[in-house]
Amino acid sequence: MTTRPDLAMTLDAQLSAGRALRRSVARRQHALLEMPDRDPVAILEAQHRGRVPELVPVRVARMLESPFAFYRGSAAHMAHDLRDAPRTGIVVVACGDAHLGNFGFYASPERELVFDLNDFDEANVGPWEWDLKRLATSAVLAGREVGIDERTCREAATAAAHAYRDTLNRLYAHTALERFYFRVEADALLDRIDAGPDRKELRRAQRKARRRSSEQVLTSVATVGSGLDTRIVDQPPVLRHLGVASPEQMTGILRTYRESAASDVAVLLEQYTLVDAAFRVVGVGSVGLRAHIALLIGPSGEPLMLQPKEAVPSVLVTYGGMAFGDTRRRAVARPSRGVEGWRVVTGQRVMQAVSDRFLGWLEFEGRDFYVRQFRDMKGAVDLDRLTPSLLVEYTRLCAAVLARAHAQSPDGARILGYLGRSDRFDDAVARWARDYADQAEQDHAALAAAVRSGRLAAVAT
Repeated sequence: MTTRPDLAMTLDAQLSAGRALRRSVARRQHALLEMPDRDPVAILEAQHRGRVPELVPVRVARMLESPFAFYRGSAAHMAHDLRDAPRTGIVVVACGDAHLGNFGFYASPERELVFDLNDFDEANVGPWEWDLKRLATSAVLAGREVGIDERTCREAATAAAHAYRDTLNRLYAHTALERFYFRVEADALLDRIDAGPDRKELRRAQRKARRRSSEQVLTSVATVGSGLDTRIVDQPPVLRHLGVASPEQMTGILRTYRESAASDVAVLLEQYTLVDAAFRVVGVGSVGLRAHIALLIGPSGEPLMLQPKEAVPSVLVTYGGMAFGDTRRRAVARPSRGVEGWRVVTGQRVMQAVSDRFLGWLEFEGRDFYVRQFRDMKGAVDLDRLTPSLLVEYTRLCAAVLARAHAQSPDGARILGYLGRSDRFDDAVARWARDYADQAEQDHAALAAAVRSGRLAAVAT
């Protein structure tokens, strides 16, 4: 009898394989934090090479704002620190930066508001544990930042691991196709939150997201003129034309992007005219990378805002030691050019239940980019407004979404087999998250010291 090398393992076989891994990596081992000898400032300095030099001090200033702000910009540090940590060896298409601030609302192609992961700059094959630990640690730091007591912060970290395990258990009671189609509608979130201030806060975030559109962006990004004469007004250093690609270059970027966009989107874009583009500073960890907003005008004078953003190698590869790619089966053909942009887009399409129809990628003048629609019904819970109860429940929701994302990978069921029914892993992750949150605070202090000594400059915006 011959074997089929391409034959997928049955669910029972995967669960059994996952359970067997407990013999080599006990679940309680995930509580162990053994920090490598490293200079947190040197890791930042290495990341700054190749970025826009005058924006590096802006990145430093944003990371200086608080330990949680530092953590949001330090995915590289965490990948570095986890590289030699205990892990099962099960890999998934991973986010690479699954902190609380990288979940939120956005529009589905049917114009419904959905809730999911929303940042994939670091997406790559990686250990599932790393995403979950990053989420749990972010819950501790976000709670500390708004003065939530340590007991509740630990409860939130525990809730992340428990909700992840519980959601996997529910998902694997369904077929692979049912898991593929499962998504979290924004309105369904309200049913999981008790009536009161927490539900009101979720409603507020949803209302804000629903108001965001290309038309609304034009009211928040100062413009002059109208129709084909509309132009973006500089708001330095956050928004400016200096250093942006020329009109001819941006036209070339968008033409190349259309080659990777979905066919219907490529045809749609033939009806739009590029009228302006500007360089825009985005996020915390991304500051200094080349990100633009491109303003296109349609046949009825309607605006469409696209965002070409530079894609650099994932920290899971450069610091975590992972191999570049999508899955071990090479299920998705890799392009010959623009591979980092392709990596981001592929990760997003795999992990999100529904994705931006305008996603695409390209290489331009030796740099890789991905393209997405800018601020299309995008929004998130304001983490500065977290209450103790909302911290726990929101962390639980994010962990459930993360589990759904990981369950799309071929070996996801092994994770469920490994976790089992006990809370050993939940407790281990909570302990690790508390200790790593302490480490992030120390790293933040080291950054502050580097600025005081003149080693790094910081410019607030």
